[in-house]
Amino acid sequence: MANNPTFEFALRMGDNCLILGQNVSAWCGHAPILEEDIALANVSLDLIGQTRMWLGLAGEIEGAGRSADDLAFLRDVREFRNCLLVEQPNGDFGQTLMRQFLFDAWHHPMLKLLAGSADTRVAEIAEKSVKEAAYHLERSADLVIRLGDGSDESHRRMQAALDRLWCYTGELMATDAIDETIAGSGLGKIEAQYKDYTSKVFVEATLTVPEISFMQKGGKAGIHTEALGHMLADMQVLQRSHPGAQW
Repeated sequence: MANNPTFEFALRMGDNCLILGQNVSAWCGHAPILEEDIALANVSLDLIGQTRMWLGLAGEIEGAGRSADDLAFLRDVREFRNCLLVEQPNGDFGQTLMRQFLFDAWHHPMLKLLAGSADTRVAEIAEKSVKEAAYHLERSADLVIRLGDGSDESHRRMQAALDRLWCYTGELMATDAIDETIAGSGLGKIEAQYKDYTSKVFVEATLTVPEISFMQKGGKAGIHTEALGHMLADMQVLQRSHPGAQW
């Protein structure tokens, strides 16, 4: 069923949410203030909830008896279809926030577009997820502005995070036949919306987008950074050590 565009697209959307949600969850108990500890945990839970819907759909379409849990815990790294941005390490708090914002600024308009998809299952999942994504974007944009235009130290860290992560944003807008089949002609507008929105936020945050000549890509084809392998080793160790284990 690997040639089914809805199956492949559901994997992409589900893996994005799964990997980012797993990374964000690592801040639970470690965030700089209690409010952020709770907020990050809630963002992670939202993303894992969306993962279950997308990977559940992928499992149904595949028809091989694999559940959302099977797809999450029993695939090897080259079988994951998430974008490279979400697998980048947490780093410091500034890097985590910048990664979240750069993803949210794409994720929210993409879900709004998918809510009008001709595929009713895709549209239903997007409709259920878009309000959560709107909150994620509002929160991450606000924090990027506050820290970017904050102290010298917070500004330095946010600029360093943007310099490191910007090269992974091009992959978000790189579409192919699978994206076009599911999302339709509206895809062309997302890149313009993304650039316009992020530019406005960065101006308020007094941050400068780095000038780069090459955007990293490969996640949709299963070509990932070393960071994903390390993360999956932690995430999948229980299921792989004790197959079929249940709470």
